[in-house]
Amino acid sequence: MAEVATSATSEQLLVVIDPVARRSDGESVRIAKDVLGAGAAVKLCLPEGPEEFARALARRGSRRPVVVGDDRALIRAVSLLHRHRELAGCALSVVPVGGVLSLARSLGVPTGTVAAARAVLDGVERRMDLLVDDSDGVVLGALRIPPVTAGPEEPDPEAAPGRPWLRTCQSLVRTLVPATRPSRLATAPEPGPSRLRVEVDGETLVDLHQPVEAVSVSPSASGLAAVEVRPVSVGAEASPLLTEGRTVTVSGAHFRYRADTVVSGPVRTRTWVVREGAWGLTVPA
Repeated sequence: MAEVATSATSEQLLVVIDPVARRSDGESVRIAKDVLGAGAAVKLCLPEGPEEFARALARRGSRRPVVVGDDRALIRAVSLLHRHRELAGCALSVVPVGGVLSLARSLGVPTGTVAAARAVLDGVERRMDLLVDDSDGVVLGALRIPPVTAGPEEPDPEAAPGRPWLRTCQSLVRTLVPATRPSRLATAPEPGPSRLRVEVDGETLVDLHQPVEAVSVSPSASGLAAVEVRPVSVGAEASPLLTEGRTVTVSGAHFRYRADTVVSGPVRTRTWVVREGAWGLTVPA
């Protein structure tokens, strides 16, 4: 895992402030702007929805992008840069603001606003592995089947490809509805065990005849994906099946999966491939 020192004095920053962060915690957003503005040349961007968010990143020029927002804003930024094949030459920074910050924390980013902003200015770029699926979706942290919800989260408007009217309506609702409203669960837990075939680098780890309680896949530090399958226990608790590989294919009856904070599906088959060192994130030195 390579780390490259970054210089705040020679760089210009494009600070993209997610609208959900502005509504949910304006004070933390103000602190982030003050700390970043005191240490670097900053251009602020205040997008009102996913389309403006995408345009801001596309027009960043030589500026280093800094996302002020929660895990969903970070995932959106990585997804957009991946879609345009710009991850290799772009170090991304994030100041976590919002209610869903577990992914940023797990990636080594401080969740305190001041500490995170200082890491943007004084930190190092850490290259990280990425899981990319056969629909060009990305996974930064982990995916799980079935997608048992970890907390109150919203589906991401970017996850509705081919339906721009739906994305527009969702963006409008997110903008107009007060941030204090109760969030909807992204999906309900799927009942009962699943019958899935899980293949790792072409070798079958578990087949359709063996019901499983859960499957999880995440990038590891070795350029491989860490795979865990929990078979349904009969009597004594069954031991999880653990392995690593570069390519993971899951198939079977229609299933949904949670990739980071976004629930996708149903699909009958999906393949994920590890891209080693595919993206860079600024973390404390």
